[in-house]
Amino acid sequence: MPRQRNEGAGDGPAEAVSRRIADHLREAILNGEIAPGERIGQEKIAERFGASRLPVREALRMLEAEGLTEHRTHRGARVPRLGRHEVDVVYRMRERLEPLALGESLPHLTEDDVRALDEIQRRIEATEDILEFLALDREFHLRSYSGCRIDQLSSIVVRLWNSTQHHRRVFMRLGGAGRRWVVNAEHRLLLDAIERRDRVDAERLLEGHIRRTRVELSRHPDVFDEETP
Repeated sequence: MPRQRNEGAGDGPAEAVSRRIADHLREAILNGEIAPGERIGQEKIAERFGASRLPVREALRMLEAEGLTEHRTHRGARVPRLGRHEVDVVYRMRERLEPLALGESLPHLTEDDVRALDEIQRRIEATEDILEFLALDREFHLRSYSGCRIDQLSSIVVRLWNSTQHHRRVFMRLGGAGRRWVVNAEHRLLLDAIERRDRVDAERLLEGHIRRTRVELSRHPDVFDEETP
C-alpha cells in the first residue's frame, strides 16, 4: 500500500505545515469528526495552525488526491457525500480491485508482515471500541496489500477505502457484536490463506468479505442521504 509520507528532512517549512494540517484533517475525516457533506473552512484551519491559507490549500489538495475531500466552485472544500448507488458501485469496485491487490501482494509479504497481521487481528478481537476496531481493520487490510508493487492499483485501493470509511462505520454500528464476530471469523480465514500464500483462496475470501458489507448496506437505505447541499 502507499505509505503516508511523514515530514522529512527534505520538506521545507511550508511543506511541513501542509503535511501537519493534512494529517490532522485526515484523522478527523476518517474517525467521523468531520462528516460527509461537511464543509472545511480554510480560515478556521489556518487560524488553528497559525498558518496562512496557502499551506491549508495545499493540504486540501493532498486530501483530494486521496479521495477524502473535494472542491466545489464557489463553495470551497468539503468531505464527499456519496449516494446509495455511488456507494454500491464503489463497493463493487473494491470487490474486484482489492482481491487483485492482495494477489499481487502475497508473493512479496514477509514472515514479519504475516506476524504483524496476526498481531493486528489479535488487537481487533480484543477491542470493543468501534473507532479502534475500524482503525485496526483498515490497518489489517492495507498491511495485507503492502506487498503490491503496482503503485496505480495501490493508490486506487486506498482512495476507495477512504471514500467508504463513513459507510464502514455505519455498517459496524448496524451489526453490533454479532457483526464483529463474523468479521473476525472472516479475517482468520483470510489470514490462513495469506500464511499459505494461497492466492485463489485469499482472493475468493476477500471478495466475499467485501460483498457482505455491500449487501448489508443495501438493506438499510435509510442510512443514505441523497440530498445535495
